Amino acid sequence: MSGPAGGTPIRVLVVDDQTLVRQGIRSLLGVADDVEVVGEAEDGMSGLVAIDETAPDVVLLDLRMPRHDGVWLLEALQEREAEGPPVLVLTTFDDDQLVLDALRAGARGYLLKDVTLERLTGGIRALADGGTLISPSITDRLLRAIRSGPSPVGADAPTAQVLTDRELEVLRLVAAGCTNREVAGILHLAEGTVKNHVSTVLLKLSARDRTHAVLRALHEGILG
Repeated sequence: MSGPAGGTPIRVLVVDDQTLVRQGIRSLLGVADDVEVVGEAEDGMSGLVAIDETAPDVVLLDLRMPRHDGVWLLEALQEREAEGPPVLVLTTFDDDQLVLDALRAGARGYLLKDVTLERLTGGIRALADGGTLISPSITDRLLRAIRSGPSPVGADAPTAQVLTDRELEVLRLVAAGCTNREVAGILHLAEGTVKNHVSTVLLKLSARDRTHAVLRALHEGILG
């Protein structure tokens, strides 16, 4: 499978404070011919600089780092006018709230640090192609944290509107990490039609992106 430019490897930036972890990820991804690690950073601040310098297609981000952590980096990217690269969180998952904060701050999904190479490269490809990686990895603990906490889109967000059966089908596939193209293939729809459905779902759920739509749907009990 080729990168987003059709033959060009997917450019990946690794942000983690542990040198050994960064080297390990670089070594693992070196096996994949469609993925290239273009840079490393040791905290959120250096990660922000590295994003500007390397223009990655996907950022692999640790959450717990000294000085400026992963959530800080995500929030800094949100404050920019230009859209940043999709971020895939790599975590030991010892703090449900921290993972949830990262998803609310714009992360497209997360994986555990003991993930297999196949799962990691699959997640990178999914994000590079516009997908998310949430539902396959969400545990009961995180689901409970989502439903017991405040709405992922804020307390002032309007009540979620009822989704049609088709919109719910699309949302379930989005939550499973499918891209618009994959959703179109599964549901036998035109890709443009799927994009329209996704836009409508975002509007009805008052969500700014696909990840937040899934989070709010989980919070409201629409999914799961």
